[in-house]
Amino acid sequence: QVQLADSGGGLVQAGGSLRLSCAASGGTFSSYGMGWFRQAPGKEREFVAAINWSGRNTYYADSVKGRFTISRDNAKKVVYLQMNSLKPEDTAVYYCAADAEFGRVPLGRHEGEYDYWGQGTQVTVSS
Repeated sequence: QVQLADSGGGLVQAGGSLRLSCAASGGTFSSYGMGWFRQAPGKEREFVAAINWSGRNTYYADSVKGRFTISRDNAKKVVYLQMNSLKPEDTAVYYCAADAEFGRVPLGRHEGEYDYWGQGTQVTVSS
């Protein structure tokens, strides 16, 4: 069983940066695809970014492409989401997720493709 712990959220002004972390315990982290999703108030949860097991392949939602970067450290069992040039519309609860299907192609971008979820971390961007 995999447990994921999200952290790093907070309050930041528009144009600022934050780095989210997601620490995994249990399971075989280095074989999982990992993703970040977010859910704004009154909206459905949406895909943000995904990374494959090795870290060599990534995929981003159009809304964050060029501003956010997903990365992972398999030795530390951590996946990161570096968020730059933040906008008020990035305000949401951010969740990391693990996809237990090894080598999924293309990378998962739908909730149903992920098996384990973090508890979420709040990101608030003020204008």
